[in-house]
Amino acid sequence: MRILYFAWLRQRIGVAEEEVSPPEAVRDVGGLVAWLAARGGGHQAAFADPRQVRAAVNQDFAAPDTPVAPGDEVAFFPPVTGG
Repeated sequence: MRILYFAWLRQRIGVAEEEVSPPEAVRDVGGLVAWLAARGGGHQAAFADPRQVRAAVNQDFAAPDTPVAPGDEVAFFPPVTGG
């Protein structure tokens, strides 16, 4: 699974992207966020408040209950506001 991080998430985690192999129990975006945060360090800081993070799975906006699977691309980014 390819994970992409944007804006302040990238800064807190320290990488723009990474390849991960979450356990089979991780089946949706919410589970992935919890698993990533449990890795500690920058991941824990970036996902400390999941309400402040948006996600996309395979370039489609995703909710916490959106399924994820091996081979997916999951992007995490802060909420975007227009002006």
